[in-house]
Amino acid sequence: MLLRWQATSHREILKRTHRPPLGQTYPAFCTSAVRRLAAAPPTSVDLAGFSCDNIRNFSIIAHIDHGKSTLADRLLEATGTIKMDSKGLNRQVLDKLKVERERGITGNMFYQQNNLRYLLNLIDTPGHVDFSWEVSRSMVACQGALLLVDASQGVQAQSLSVFHAARERGLKIIPVLNKIDLPTAQPDRVKAQMHSIFGIEPADVLHISAKTGEGISDVLRAIVERIPPPSGETTGKLKAFLFDSLYDRYRGVISLVSIQDGVLCKGDRIVSCHTRKKYEITELGIMHPEEVPTAQLLPGQVGYIACNMKQSSEAHIGDTLHRVGYAVEPMPGFQPAKAMVFAGIYPVESNDFPKLEESIKRLTLTDRSVTIQRESSSALGQGYRLGFLGSLHMDVFRQRLEDEYEANIIVTAPTVPYKVVYRDRTAVVSNPTDFPDIVETSSQVREVQEPIVKATIIVPEEYLGEMMDLCFEHRAEDVDHRYLGTSGEASNRAMLTCTLPLSEIVADFFDKLKSRSSGFASFDYEDAGYKKSNLVKMIFLLNTKPVDALALIVHRSAEQSIGRMWVKKLHKVIPRQLFEVPIQAAVGKRIIARETLSALRADVTAGLYGGHYERKMKHLENQKESKRKMKRVGRVDLPQEAFFDILSTRRP
Repeated sequence: MLLRWQATSHREILKRTHRPPLGQTYPAFCTSAVRRLAAAPPTSVDLAGFSCDNIRNFSIIAHIDHGKSTLADRLLEATGTIKMDSKGLNRQVLDKLKVERERGITGNMFYQQNNLRYLLNLIDTPGHVDFSWEVSRSMVACQGALLLVDASQGVQAQSLSVFHAARERGLKIIPVLNKIDLPTAQPDRVKAQMHSIFGIEPADVLHISAKTGEGISDVLRAIVERIPPPSGETTGKLKAFLFDSLYDRYRGVISLVSIQDGVLCKGDRIVSCHTRKKYEITELGIMHPEEVPTAQLLPGQVGYIACNMKQSSEAHIGDTLHRVGYAVEPMPGFQPAKAMVFAGIYPVESNDFPKLEESIKRLTLTDRSVTIQRESSSALGQGYRLGFLGSLHMDVFRQRLEDEYEANIIVTAPTVPYKVVYRDRTAVVSNPTDFPDIVETSSQVREVQEPIVKATIIVPEEYLGEMMDLCFEHRAEDVDHRYLGTSGEASNRAMLTCTLPLSEIVADFFDKLKSRSSGFASFDYEDAGYKKSNLVKMIFLLNTKPVDALALIVHRSAEQSIGRMWVKKLHKVIPRQLFEVPIQAAVGKRIIARETLSALRADVTAGLYGGHYERKMKHLENQKESKRKMKRVGRVDLPQEAFFDILSTRRP
């Protein structure tokens, strides 16, 4: 009976994680693989010996591409959590997707120092500006953080935001200088920058090379000595903080929790302070780096739990879990993810909508920050209006739809949420079709507000002029700059700050930033609320018929340039008809730009010979009259290929 149970369990594991080689049947593959797995069944660990004094919870915060994932892998290798492959090469564990991961990963390590054994809980964080909400979420379960800075690039824009976020939460910061083995590394200059910007003493900065492993032992020692241990009592009431979740198709929702007080064991019945729903713990453990079951989770420890949650919406990020019958005071949560970029997603073929709908629902099970709303368009048919954290987040989701589900989709131009202040209410509008047509003449609309952000750009000083011009082109205000470095030191880098409308940076602002700075500029932004703005709704007419899928919300100062640009693009991609087609961009009742698509003309006089010229004129007049009738009743349908070409670029 035991062998049969083991074989059944291993077959379930194989179904989830393995596929048979090409040419081998699945039963034969299972039979051979089960024999190998049975010799080394899944192990479990005992965490009873780790009190709060022997636990350290920390995260790694850094600008993108500063070596955060590589450092995490070296820490896992140095503690024996993972091993190098058979060729002696370092394998990357934490970033496994082809696109940047939008969710941090928890990894537990065991480290011994001075005859004491420590449990180190690493909570990885994303490195892109769009996922700042993910960074703040991961910091809740930490007491310290490694601030990683590239020794060749210096302090970047994202380093500023994550440092201040960690300081606001009271985390102990350990500064780490990475990539010191590069020929272009300037550790002394970068340490001077860190002292000038963050107030960090140069003597406290650790020098490492995550690629070669140099200095990793110093990092582990600093984690144990500098980061304070978590607090909590095993005799207190169970209080667990839920800071992340993922979805497993076999076990339902898997929640990542940080135990604040009490002991959590398998079989315990818990209740959510947010939803008041009750669950029974069916499995719990730690990430080492994959899931490893344990008998219990003690105060200060971070692990995963499975409790038969069926829907991801039940796992409320920031929720407090406690044992049934023993109520506790909920922990202060934090603001949920707020969608800042919206786009419509439609299938190329209308018959593929059920498949697209199922694909979107499956992806949103693993990405809680995406908001979905069903909508329809007269030009594109049935689709969804999705909200994302940023433009990169939108690209990640689109690429996952195409790669994982082979979806053939059309993504409309991204928009941001606007506030329309009426006399009796305030509405948030993210779809241009819902925006008021004529704001300035409407007696019901008082004003329109658009979201703005506080932007930070760090760039070499020779590109400072280009960056200021770029910001002014995108309606920047309160532009200021200062040079990085200590007093008396010549610095070749400058930090530029300004306020920008969010709508100006969601399309191609980042691409222009990199292009004008030769790739040396770094960019970061944070929400700065809403501001009154002169915005209008622009619609496009084909033969006087509006195309709702192409509606835009633009600033009054840019309506002429954007209208001309889009009209010219439409003129290039719309196929010619048997009648003349006017292509117009309109704001209210005013036509901003126009192009005319000439009609296809057949030679109706080719078959005539001899006779008076009035015979030819009669045929030509009949043709003109027919085209006038077709123009009155004719309808121009945009082919799907035209939408691909139109939406490829959004700004002139």
